[in-house]
Amino acid sequence: MKQMVLSEICNLKKRLQFRLHQRLYFASKAILHGDDSLYADIPKPQRKKAERKPYPTSMKVLIARAKKEREARKAQPCRMLEDPPDNGLLIPELVEVAHHVYRARHSLLFGLSKLVQLIPLQRCRYCFEVHVGCVGHEIRTCTAPKSGFRNATHVWRKGGVHDLIFFPKSFHLYDRVGKPRVVHDERYSVPRIPAIVELCIQAGLDLEKYPTRRRTKPVYSIEGRIVDFESMIENDGLGRNVYSKENDVVVDSNLRTNIGEMTKNSMSENASNLLDQLYDDGKNLKELSIRTMDSWFEMISGVKMMMERYNVMTCGYCPEVQVGPKGHKVRICKASKHQSRNGLHAWQEATIDDLVAPNYVWHVRDPDGPDLDNNLKRYYGKAPAVVEMCVQAGAPVPDRYRSMMRLDVVLPGRDEVDLVA
Repeated sequence: MKQMVLSEICNLKKRLQFRLHQRLYFASKAILHGDDSLYADIPKPQRKKAERKPYPTSMKVLIARAKKEREARKAQPCRMLEDPPDNGLLIPELVEVAHHVYRARHSLLFGLSKLVQLIPLQRCRYCFEVHVGCVGHEIRTCTAPKSGFRNATHVWRKGGVHDLIFFPKSFHLYDRVGKPRVVHDERYSVPRIPAIVELCIQAGLDLEKYPTRRRTKPVYSIEGRIVDFESMIENDGLGRNVYSKENDVVVDSNLRTNIGEMTKNSMSENASNLLDQLYDDGKNLKELSIRTMDSWFEMISGVKMMMERYNVMTCGYCPEVQVGPKGHKVRICKASKHQSRNGLHAWQEATIDDLVAPNYVWHVRDPDGPDLDNNLKRYYGKAPAVVEMCVQAGAPVPDRYRSMMRLDVVLPGRDEVDLVA
């Protein structure tokens, strides 16, 4: 009897230990996969050029989605598309978001242009490494050609705003539903603008320099092909501005709104106010950095909201981005395996880092302290260059980047490296 009781107790202990380890495993797995919004590890090193970008959506989900769309086309070959923006109409709740993102981008670039004049910025002469500080770090991570002769050390020079953040360009689409692709022969006639601006235009922002077509009625899908039954005369009467083919002059329609002019005036007023209030003898540097960081987060959050509804494509091997339902057919890819594709891009779903590429830099806790040592690089944290610039200018550290900056890690001294496990 006692043996039976003891065996049951042992089995119960084993079950409890197994459940405990299982819960700990799944909890750690959830944290590593980003389920905890307050946890963000240091970004992984750059992938090899021959490797393809990971798919944001698994291939099984993409195949199941394609099968479902194919079955829907077979069941109803001719149907009117009801959900915007696939039917050519705008999403009303995202029109205001597009204007906020456009103004936030302008405010961000304005703030960074002022902070760069006050906070020193270093950029490697041979690679894309950036460091915020008076003197560049000593971490040997240079991956440029012939960097082995320098033991992968960086050669620093003064940097600018374009080194802090990168906005890839995209072809501007006049009609994102009727003509969603740009062919190779149109590569010089179609303008290229920053992809984030193109996303705002497709979401409802009106710019006089880059006209776009706005529909009042949804389009139809006939066996997978988009058909628009609105007459061209009606579209010219009710539509937006169009390009003049002879002089490439923008011709305004009668019913065009003045949102672009209002946006331009508001941005100029905001810029003048910031210049008068925040840049007087450098007294309010902290306030300038806080507003710049707020513009950064406002832009990122707005872009994420728009990318949930509007398609953005990127090449799996190069940084090319195209905003629209499909990728373009311009043969300009020079990345790995481009010969087998005849220079065409390998399009896939884009992420926020493809549209707004943050340059991650090493976090400096004490700008007046010693330089970052290569032997202590595993104890240092990282952050986007915009966030690091604002933090060194006096802005508080955001909660979402505290773990990435490794503020809870105690840095050992240079003479204590061998004593630390």
